[in-house]
Amino acid sequence: MPLRFTLRQLEYLVAVGESGSIAMASEKVNVSSPSISAAISQLEQEFGLPLFVRKHAHGLSLTQGGKQFVEQAKVVLAHAARLNNLANDITGKVRGPLHVGCLLTFAQVVLPHLRRGFVDMNPEVDFHQFERNQSEIFEGLRNATLDLALSYDLNIPPDLEFVPLTSLPPYAVLHDTHELAHLTAVSPAELAEYPMVLLDLPMSAEYFLSFFSEIGVKPRIAERTRDMAVMQSLVGQGFGYSIANIRPHSNHAPDGRKLRYVPLTGPVRPMELGLVLSEGARASQTVRAFVDHCQAQLTPENTPGLRLRLSDTDTGV
Repeated sequence: MPLRFTLRQLEYLVAVGESGSIAMASEKVNVSSPSISAAISQLEQEFGLPLFVRKHAHGLSLTQGGKQFVEQAKVVLAHAARLNNLANDITGKVRGPLHVGCLLTFAQVVLPHLRRGFVDMNPEVDFHQFERNQSEIFEGLRNATLDLALSYDLNIPPDLEFVPLTSLPPYAVLHDTHELAHLTAVSPAELAEYPMVLLDLPMSAEYFLSFFSEIGVKPRIAERTRDMAVMQSLVGQGFGYSIANIRPHSNHAPDGRKLRYVPLTGPVRPMELGLVLSEGARASQTVRAFVDHCQAQLTPENTPGLRLRLSDTDTGV
């Protein structure tokens, strides 16, 4: 009797097995929790054995049989991906699933723009996007839940490839009545005496704080947040300045307060925005096509928010 299960169900099985939680797996694969729960139940019924032990308030843990099934499911999914890549190479088509990660700090500015253009040119691609911090991006590339990701050149490990796309200098984010908001440029030394709202994401925070450690001073961190929009609103309400490399198209915080964006001067290295790929990712024609698309499209002229316009610091537009 033939087995009745799908590759999508195996994908959900691996996600739950690695995260130990249906809710966390739901976030990882961007599918509702009930859908994942139903898929796991269907697999258990099909194979006739329990794959997980349900622990009240403690998530799920794999049974011994479940561990073996997860490992074999990874092998099946890897072979299925190679079949899809082979078909694309033979036919010359760009199609099939593409799982693209993007760093949280600029996903809203960069990824929808790139996705729109890519899927319009390649309508047979099943595009999935995932907003992650840097550590989660590395994890997703290594466990093959991401095909590639847009991120910064922050602590890229040697087993992953980084393809630079554009250089982004840092700037201070200030509310429009801040004492330094009228300047055309500002240094970390000048900022250090004022309260800071730190965009506190893994690796990103270390990058921002390095501007101060390079000159031997400590910033006055008044607030921390992992959300770019919250950071902007806190700055707009006068709780402190912040630092970022990407800015939205609007010069207003989400709550309507006006912001100023002032370039940083001194020993502050720009951030390289680019693509992070796992070993062997370029074997996929769909991945190669998306890399080419990003290299052609990810420019300050084509993507709003990538570079600070000098007129902004002069006019406050």
